[in-house]
Amino acid sequence: MKLLRSFEEFLFEATSWLVFYPLTLWRVLVKPLETMAYSDSEQGDDETGRYDDALTPPLFLLITVVLMNGIAMAAHLPQAHGTGTLQHAIFNSPQNAALFRALIFSLIPLVAAVTLLRRQGIRLSRESLRAPFYAQCYLAGPCAVFLIGGGIIFMRHDIANVFGAGLMLAGLAWFLIAQTRWFASRLAIKTLPAVGIALWAWVQALVFFAAIMTPVVLL
Repeated sequence: MKLLRSFEEFLFEATSWLVFYPLTLWRVLVKPLETMAYSDSEQGDDETGRYDDALTPPLFLLITVVLMNGIAMAAHLPQAHGTGTLQHAIFNSPQNAALFRALIFSLIPLVAAVTLLRRQGIRLSRESLRAPFYAQCYLAGPCAVFLIGGGIIFMRHDIANVFGAGLMLAGLAWFLIAQTRWFASRLAIKTLPAVGIALWAWVQALVFFAAIMTPVVLL
């Protein structure tokens, strides 16, 4: 009976994603700051009622990356195949490749959350990091859609690369604008300093990305 109840819960949770994923994506795209504030408010709820009308932010980011990885596979794009042991383990498995990309995109919310805490003078801990990280995962989801979608267009020869570049630039602009507004609101600063903080957080995320990819490429 316990096994059946667990399966019932899993079945309901998995099918509910079909409703709550597009709703969450739309809310983040249209009202990113309000959705991030919603995430902050949900941190104070009890475990059972938390994120009752939306996907949890990390799950939202993970599903987004997995879906975009599936679109890339459906488009019959050439898959990256590594010759090294680590590359082979990651890129020769669609599941591992999707999880690895999700890990890469999670660097964006992680760096932004750490940057916010340092600017606020708050001691870095798992509890203090959780709320801004969760809020930033909502922001990283559409960013993954734009960047991976633009990359898919670049890898296809029947679509002009300008469309891919336009999609990626539009997504990056949307992300940086929302990120700037978030830093300005949370730190109570003007727009220009917030732009600098948002850009610096993005650069740091790229540095961490390079640091992770270097051993993957070499090993």
